[in-house]
Amino acid sequence: MGSLNRIINRIRLYIKITHIGDIARRYFVQNGMDGSMTALGIILGSWAAKVKEPYVIVMAGLGACLAMGVSGLFGAYITEKAERRRIIKDLEESILSDLDDSLQQSASEFAQVLAALVDGLSPALTAIISLIPFIISMFGGLSIWSSYVISTILAFSELFALGLFLGHVAGEKMIMYGLQMVIAGMIIAFILFAVGGYGAV
Repeated sequence: MGSLNRIINRIRLYIKITHIGDIARRYFVQNGMDGSMTALGIILGSWAAKVKEPYVIVMAGLGACLAMGVSGLFGAYITEKAERRRIIKDLEESILSDLDDSLQQSASEFAQVLAALVDGLSPALTAIISLIPFIISMFGGLSIWSSYVISTILAFSELFALGLFLGHVAGEKMIMYGLQMVIAGMIIAFILFAVGGYGAV
C-alpha cells in the first residue's frame, strides 16, 4: 500500500511540475470528439447507403479507430517530446546545469507518455463505444436497424457528455456546450442523409 501511495504522489508531483493535466484534458476532449464524430459519420453514412451487414460497419469503424489511435499515440508522443526537450534545454541554459536524471527530466518523460496515451486512446475509445451495438448485431443480438438507432444515440450522447465536460471546465452553462456539440453532429447527419438521398434519386 505504501508503494502505491508513493507512486500516486510521484505522479501528482510530475503533473504539477509539467502542467500536463491541462494539456491532457484538452487532448481528451478534442480527440474524443474526433472519435465520436468519425464513428457517427461511418454509422450515418452506412445508414444512408442502406448497408445491412454489421460486419462491414464494425470493420470500417475499427479501422478508423486504429488509424486515429496510432496516429494520436505517435503524433502526440513525438510532438510532446520535442516540446519537453526544448523546455529542458532552455532550463539548463538558464541555470547552467545538466538536468539528466533530475526530477524535471523524469517529469518531462512522464508527460510525454501521458499525453500520448490520452491522445491515442480517447478517439479510439469513444468510437468503439458507438460501435458496440453493431458488434452485438454481428452475433445476432440486435437487428441491423436497431443497431443504427442505438449507435446513433450513443454517438450523440458522447458528444453531449463531452460538451457538458467542457462547460464544467469553462465554468459556464454546461447544457449550452453540450447542445453545441450535438448541433455539430446534426450537421454531419444532415449532410450525409442529403447526399444519400440525392444518390438514391
